[in-house]
Amino acid sequence: MKNAVVIGTGMMGPGIAATLARGGLAVTLLSRTSESAAAGVAKALEAAGPEARIVAAMDLANAVAGTDLVIESAPEDLAFKQALFADLDRLTPAQAVLCSNTSGLSITRIQSACRHPERVLTTHFWNPPALMPLVEIVCGEQTNPQVALVMRDLLTRCGKVAVMVKRDRPGQLGNRLQMALVREALHIAQEGIADPAEIDLAIKTGFGRRLPVYGAFEHMDMVGLDLVRAVLENALTDLNSSRETPRLLLDKLAAGELGVKTGRGFYDWSVRSADRVKARRDGFLREFNQSAYASEGEDA
Repeated sequence: MKNAVVIGTGMMGPGIAATLARGGLAVTLLSRTSESAAAGVAKALEAAGPEARIVAAMDLANAVAGTDLVIESAPEDLAFKQALFADLDRLTPAQAVLCSNTSGLSITRIQSACRHPERVLTTHFWNPPALMPLVEIVCGEQTNPQVALVMRDLLTRCGKVAVMVKRDRPGQLGNRLQMALVREALHIAQEGIADPAEIDLAIKTGFGRRLPVYGAFEHMDMVGLDLVRAVLENALTDLNSSRETPRLLLDKLAAGELGVKTGRGFYDWSVRSADRVKARRDGFLREFNQSAYASEGEDA
């Protein structure tokens, strides 16, 4: 692949564009207005470097007419994505690969609107996409497996860790794991076992500290599956297994406390800086990535 179109200049689009540009592709970043497109390109170039080949566009048909790859990062609305992919299926060359960055919608349902669903799949980048290594590749029921392998090779070339998700299920892979943690964290706070700040502190300074280098199945094998069973059977009796949204979250929504966007959620953001939290997160990711790359070089 030599060129790509990224649709969307919100939270994810510029980072995805930067990733592809770092892999050597010429990238067109598509947005509805010239202002948002220009801002998205500037953000992408900041992440990829000024030598990256990234340009802005506003017209869908012209942008995708000769492209090898399209990755959309549009709002999480199934009907919208189905209509968009039907247009992309009609407007793009027959060999172009069409990807959705959806974090949870069914790619099988999205590709059902296309005449050539075999070239449609999910490539779910994690936020912030310019810094997070993981991309989940999810095939729909009609996706050609060879297309998924082509995308895995491309993403690897772009410096990403591409994980193949075998079945198109709600939440894919990473979000299923993350939502299990979120549900239990809400349950612990709701039951008064610990406050949100203490729960976050336990995650960040406990098991979360070792997760970048020590996965769940590695941990189970290391400590012994007999011990895992004993701890699991004891904890399972009190873990939250409800399929309903926790009451604590619903109460926050009813009170209009939506988090940073309203100034209050589980924290008071009138006295807490969201920019500082984001800077701390991104700074850690940059430092960790550099350290990981250096270690890989030493191992080689």
